[in-house]
Amino acid sequence: MDIKLVLDDHSSVYSFAQGETILSAVEKSFPEQKRSIVAGRVGGSLVDLATVPTSDETIELVTTASSEGLEILRHSASHIMAEAIKELYPDAKLAIGPAIDSGFYYDIDMAKTLTPEDLGTIEEKMHEITQRSEHFMRRDVPIAEAIQLFKEQGDQYKVEILSEIPATTVSLYTQGAFTDLCRGPHIPSTGYLKHFRLLSIAGAYWRGDEKNKMLQRIYGTAFPSKEELTGFITAREEAAKRDHRKLGQQLDLFSIQEQAGPGLVFWHPKGAIVRKEIEDFWRAEHIKRGYEFVYTPHIANLELWKTSGHWGFYQQNMYSPLQVDEEQYMLKPMNCPFHILIYKSQVRSYRDLPLRWAELGTVYRYEKSGVLHGLLRVRGFTQDDAHLFVRPDQLNAEVKGVLDFTRYMIETFGFTKYNVYLSTRPEHSVGSDENWKMATEALRVALTEMELPYKIDPGEGVFYGPKIDVKLVDAIGREWQGPTVQVDFNLPERFDVTYVGEDGKEHRPVMLHRVVLGSMERFFGTLIEQYAGAFPVWLAPVQVEVVPITDVQEEYAAQVADRLSARGIRAKVDTRREKMQAKIRDAELQKVPYIAVVGAREASADAVAVRKRHEGDQGVMQVGDFLEKVLEDIRTKVIFP
Repeated sequence: MDIKLVLDDHSSVYSFAQGETILSAVEKSFPEQKRSIVAGRVGGSLVDLATVPTSDETIELVTTASSEGLEILRHSASHIMAEAIKELYPDAKLAIGPAIDSGFYYDIDMAKTLTPEDLGTIEEKMHEITQRSEHFMRRDVPIAEAIQLFKEQGDQYKVEILSEIPATTVSLYTQGAFTDLCRGPHIPSTGYLKHFRLLSIAGAYWRGDEKNKMLQRIYGTAFPSKEELTGFITAREEAAKRDHRKLGQQLDLFSIQEQAGPGLVFWHPKGAIVRKEIEDFWRAEHIKRGYEFVYTPHIANLELWKTSGHWGFYQQNMYSPLQVDEEQYMLKPMNCPFHILIYKSQVRSYRDLPLRWAELGTVYRYEKSGVLHGLLRVRGFTQDDAHLFVRPDQLNAEVKGVLDFTRYMIETFGFTKYNVYLSTRPEHSVGSDENWKMATEALRVALTEMELPYKIDPGEGVFYGPKIDVKLVDAIGREWQGPTVQVDFNLPERFDVTYVGEDGKEHRPVMLHRVVLGSMERFFGTLIEQYAGAFPVWLAPVQVEVVPITDVQEEYAAQVADRLSARGIRAKVDTRREKMQAKIRDAELQKVPYIAVVGAREASADAVAVRKRHEGDQGVMQVGDFLEKVLEDIRTKVIFP
């Protein structure tokens, strides 16, 4: 049987002997690449290399250089980890162990509470297993047989999964003495796994349900090469240094207080300074672009949320109703219905449009405790929100205006790299097919005319309309959710929003929902990690630390700080009874952009010895010259390390 084997852009025709596997053909046809080839694709389906071809179909060979091949490698690594765990802890019960974007994990139910030290022990056992080069062997069995097998092993989680599978047979994979439930495919043997690392331990409710038992989740990763693994670990370590939760505590920026409840943010004075600078800049730029500001309540009658559709489509993310005067009220998860009510408070003319209304509105959304994450996933947050009411003929210009505004804002904060996505209609939504088509096309045309490259994100729109998502790429290449713009034909219909046209008749406006930064909390957290806590001068809580060499210069240091403060520069004097070197070190740890050291010589010359963050000594400058330098950095919003 002559079958074409395709590897990347190369192919060869191989004559299969009866009963010969794809793996055998690979070893003979592509001996130099055989360790990178982990599966085949036959007729569009992925298969193990242990597969014996039965027809003359072309076989595409899958390597670890592809996303599919890397996923196979990582999923196989999760099985090897599970085997190691069962050898070390025979009473452990296994739940699920999938590959994920950054590696793999396995959820385990066991009496022992694992520690980071245990990860090293499990890793050692995994290396033993890979050295044994155990073959991954697939067999298809009746589902009743599989259930009986896992009952005998005491793996009730596998039994539960199997009881819900609407099939008569399932596939099992065995390597060595270990058997697991899996669709496959897998690498040919455990020896194919060379470069892996176990990363962390976390808790995870079985099936993500807080009512179920908490399991232990072990995360790991695997790569085809040592270089790739090393690069990943290095990036991970850099990310840990930038963790906004750690830096938020170190720099005294914010906290989340257990006594108040999870997901609720307390802004400390230094963090509040940064937030105020962001908000002041935000307001000034909105005024330049013809926006007006509104303020709205924190709660509203439940009927409002039924009209908007949030109660029907977003209820799981809303808090329970509050009983007030025999009526039910809800904490607001969104600002949009409130802005609609302001619009409807009077008759609007076509001459009034577009209306651009912005609000830093605090909203409340119920998030499960397991997904809360510092400032990035919270329960109460302030949305950088705006809604535009526009005529259909204004839609294109207004969408492009929002995109231009967005680009200016994020680039000012140092995000010069970002990815753009067009998110289309989700499975559960409101509105006609016609409206969704028009809304989606309006966003697509605007992106095209703005020459913004984008990808389609199928089904990720909101229930009332499609959207453009801009995801920020930070200094170490990570992607963060940021600005968004949504076109909405549906809420104006649900609320019967109209304007009087030039013809004297009522017409329906189009509504744009948009944020140019996101929530203050998430954006602040993103900024902390982007800058590793070293904020640009204009945002820094303390812009200049004045350090007297001895207490004799404290009076002069105070005079310097006063002159800086009088010009709007945030300056403070370190008067602690510490050595100069210690004061400088502490200021550097607090990531102050400029340190102005003053001794006897500087005091006599009306000067300061300047140190710049991460650059060190800048020499002696006259106070007036130094002041203007700092002001210029603030004015231009310069970003330096």
